[in-house]
Amino acid sequence: MLRTRLSEALKDAMRAREERKVGTVRLILSALKMKDIEARPAGKADGIGDPEILQMMNGMIKQRRESIEMFEKGNRPELAKQEAEEIEIIQSFMPKQMDEAETAAAVKEAIAASGAASVKDMGKVMGVLKEKYTGKMDFSKVSGVVKQQLGA
Repeated sequence: MLRTRLSEALKDAMRAREERKVGTVRLILSALKMKDIEARPAGKADGIGDPEILQMMNGMIKQRRESIEMFEKGNRPELAKQEAEEIEIIQSFMPKQMDEAETAAAVKEAIAASGAASVKDMGKVMGVLKEKYTGKMDFSKVSGVVKQQLGA
């Protein structure tokens, strides 16, 4: 379970005195705790599951990529480097990302499963993909593949 891996990684990083990793894993665990608290009213007393954790971590990666852009524009390479290191640490807890061929095959399968016929049905396809492949693909890039296959 991802939650356990994160806790163990924090302990290991603290023992090894890896400051960046300790800080990043603490950020992940803090965000996870907030998500768990938000999920309580919905009846999830045990907290969120791995798919939601992966989705949260994808969001964290996206935020850091945006920060890198801003830091590079602001001529702050040391801060951009720090964000890039955090992305690497977060990605180390995520499943291997699908390559282009695997992504295209998954999109084709999702289109067939959802019965999508045009770009208007893109939401259905993305829903199927998010359900099956959260954490395994970058959905900002996948949307272009979906549009292409739907004939936009």
